[in-house]
Amino acid sequence: MTEPRKLTIDIWSDVMCPWCLVGWGNLRQALDRLDGEIAADIRWHAFELNPDMPAEGEERTAHIARKYGRTLEQSKEVQGQMRSAAQSAGVSLDYEGEEPAPDAMMWNTFEAHKLLTWAGETHGYERQTALELALFTAHFNQRRRIGERVVLLDIAEETGFDRAAAESALDSEEIARKTRAEERAAWDLNISGVPAMVLAGKFLIPGAQPPEAYVDALRRVAEKTAEPAV
Repeated sequence: MTEPRKLTIDIWSDVMCPWCLVGWGNLRQALDRLDGEIAADIRWHAFELNPDMPAEGEERTAHIARKYGRTLEQSKEVQGQMRSAAQSAGVSLDYEGEEPAPDAMMWNTFEAHKLLTWAGETHGYERQTALELALFTAHFNQRRRIGERVVLLDIAEETGFDRAAAESALDSEEIARKTRAEERAAWDLNISGVPAMVLAGKFLIPGAQPPEAYVDALRRVAEKTAEPAV
């Protein structure tokens, strides 16, 4: 039996970004179809959609309307389209917590990215992916206040990380520098929006693509570059 070929997938994303979750869902469908053919190493990198977001955050519908020059009704229509795309991708953008539902908010995500940088560097990229997905769930499905440090530490602890170590990471100037370096690397790669996936360090796939597009791209790049997985 032929060994699967190993392929690195670097993903620039923001945990505020619904299309990043949709892209992840479609990528997972593609990798499921390629099971036994490609073994993917997935690494997440920092990209802030709203680096100037104040600490108090902004209500989501109003934010989309303001940022993209839409009416509130148009903003709600866009969110409906996102929910349909998420359903097709096998993921959810819907609130699943207790009622009454808190406002859907947008937050400053730099500290969330610092945690993700630390998780990947110190605990490996599988654990980093677990934290990324936990942050998606906290933001979209639970509407937790992930712009607040105590909430981020709660999520890290719930995902199996040591709380004190996570807090030290948030206080670390070195982790902050590395996170900023990841953001600069996105611009160096001409990444101006997310999700953006870089295969084998050189082939860029912008935006949330359908599973078929990921299957085709992963297969073609693996044939060109990948070594058999050990």
